[in-house]
Amino acid sequence: MSEQELRPIVVGFDGSEPSHRALAWATRQGQVTGAPVEVLTTWQWPTNYGYAMAFETTYRPDDVAREMVEEVVRKAASEHRDVTFFAHVVEGEPRNVLVDRSPEAEMLVLGCRGHGELTGMLLGSVSGYCVTHAHCPVLVVRD
Repeated sequence: MSEQELRPIVVGFDGSEPSHRALAWATRQGQVTGAPVEVLTTWQWPTNYGYAMAFETTYRPDDVAREMVEEVVRKAASEHRDVTFFAHVVEGEPRNVLVDRSPEAEMLVLGCRGHGELTGMLLGSVSGYCVTHAHCPVLVVRD
């Protein structure tokens, strides 16, 4: 099976230490199987009392998320040239985005809890939700 035919190992990434451990595990799995590693992060507009903030701002959560994940992918690719990495940044709730991505994934790899630099991403219930709703195997990397 060629690399183009291999489905990606999808890592839910939020910048937290558990998500870094999940990426390390997925990298080792990519080395063994030849599967590419997709580092997926999500973003959402900040909310205030349940409503999206509707004011002019220079803060762009999508840019922050993209910069974070692209830097992580660059570093991983430079350290592990035998694995193909790519970044995927999607707007939405982390658990829904991951489950929506799961039919095309070889597996999902998640940290056991989040709380990354981007508030609201991959919080504790995400891994549990993915385990029960994903359409592929889910591996949760424990501390």
